[in-house]
Amino acid sequence: MENTYLALDLGSTKLLIGEVTAEGKILRHKRYETGFTDQITAFSIIKRSLEDYMTTVGWAAGYRPVSMGLGLLGRVDNTNGIWLQIDPKYNNPIPLAKDLSELYNFPCYIDNDVKAATRAAKKWGYGKDSDNFIYINIGTGIAAGFFVNNQLVRGSHFNAGEVGHTNAGVNTGIKCSCGRDNCVEQIAGGIGFDKSARLLSKTLNTKLYIPEDEGIKVDVKEIFFLSQQNDELCVQLVENASQAIAGLIMNLVRASDPDTVILGGGIVSSGFIYPKILEKLNKTTIRFVSNGVVLTKLDPDFIGLIGAAAVAMNE
Repeated sequence: MENTYLALDLGSTKLLIGEVTAEGKILRHKRYETGFTDQITAFSIIKRSLEDYMTTVGWAAGYRPVSMGLGLLGRVDNTNGIWLQIDPKYNNPIPLAKDLSELYNFPCYIDNDVKAATRAAKKWGYGKDSDNFIYINIGTGIAAGFFVNNQLVRGSHFNAGEVGHTNAGVNTGIKCSCGRDNCVEQIAGGIGFDKSARLLSKTLNTKLYIPEDEGIKVDVKEIFFLSQQNDELCVQLVENASQAIAGLIMNLVRASDPDTVILGGGIVSSGFIYPKILEKLNKTTIRFVSNGVVLTKLDPDFIGLIGAAAVAMNE
């Protein structure tokens, strides 16, 4: 049997572990609930989950994978294998790749989760035939990966791609944790739909269920459904989000001149909001995006896992 790669996709609420082939095919996988708050806790969860995976799932080929790759939240020094921070509140650099490599005795590589997904798009998705493309992940938050002249952009502090903290021309008055107002993440990300719904429901009629407990977020799928029923609030939420995403795309196109823009993440994966975004794109602005603004052809539920496998390949 061919060589395989062990992939770990660590999100804010789950850890997905799987074994992936060189062609990007997932052979086996298992999901673990997390809910961690810092890197040390996350490291413990990774080790405990890996040991469970090895015991309960095991290797598809009967022997260990070639290497291990992780996609992680926050800033990651890919070259030196250091997980720098989850976010500004949780800043505790750890040599994660070295620690895991020594613990399990095979090579380990790490990267930011969206950059990992961008690497998957480059290896197996619509970015395969492009040297200049943008992958935009629109999920709970919003971030992007850029290939420019066939190089993945990382930045001087490994923080390139935090495009959710830009203004895309929609004014709701919502303050972002970064200190700015009207960041696109606060309008079109999962957290943004929730915050916008709570704010705008004070003035717009709706049948949307908005939990009193702010720790429980509104259901974006319900927003999409009710918008089709002409629910006043939900129509406005969808309009704001599609306008914000379109504005973001056009800003990024002007900045990096890609021939392809790939959209991924839970907010766009159903396809509902996608045509609403396209109709708001200015034809002059995107005239050089020759391959179009497209939805990722990689499974949105597993692009992070496949991306972690691309990281494991260390190419």
